[in-house]
Amino acid sequence: MASALELENVSVKRDGKYILRSITMSIGEGENVAVIGPNGSGKTTLIKLLRGDIYPYYDEENPAKMRIFGMDRWNIFDIRGKMGVVSMDLQSRFRPDTTAFEVVCSGFFNSLDVFRDQDVTERMAVAVRDSAMMMGVEDILDRPIENLSLGEMRRVLIARAMVTGPDLLVLDEPMTGLDIVMKSKFRAMFDILMERGVSIVMITHDLTDIPESMKRIIMIRDGMLFCDGRKEDLLTDG
Repeated sequence: MASALELENVSVKRDGKYILRSITMSIGEGENVAVIGPNGSGKTTLIKLLRGDIYPYYDEENPAKMRIFGMDRWNIFDIRGKMGVVSMDLQSRFRPDTTAFEVVCSGFFNSLDVFRDQDVTERMAVAVRDSAMMMGVEDILDRPIENLSLGEMRRVLIARAMVTGPDLLVLDEPMTGLDIVMKSKFRAMFDILMERGVSIVMITHDLTDIPESMKRIIMIRDGMLFCDGRKEDLLTDG
């Protein structure tokens, strides 16, 4: 199986302190994985690495290696057709009067709006509606995001990540703040996406957030990889 994500001896340091330390893991193309750990364990830092916001700590004796779809070097534009990242801090970065359509369409440009110099083609508009329909938000595309519920906004952000048809969807704490009923709906929605062939890596602190069809769990604790294996083995061990 070809790898979608490969990390070897990856560390991140901030103010002299390790946030991630010697992380080595591989996630294959088409694989669905939950990365779980308590708040402060380094999960958000992992997202920033994948987005290219930060880079691994350089250690001359133990150099880090990081590949996304086989590429050692990339930027978000190189991989936007292959990997979509949904980070929950993104929802606060859009202007309140931005419409749901504009949020989803901005996924084509990796921007926080659709600006006048950006040409929205008919093909893009169709893809926006198709992605919104997949997420069940096609009826709210004309609404400003300040009028959306938390669950609606999350689905709009996922539609944004899906609009370019990526092979891999990386979700950062997608169910935080949702009630039990909405969490159940989100798990069912993710199961449907995986059945359709979308590979999902979900980063979460809550075991109950993990969809039924997601069988592999990677656990991070204090910035280090704690364990990696099948969900049924890890959750019944001991």
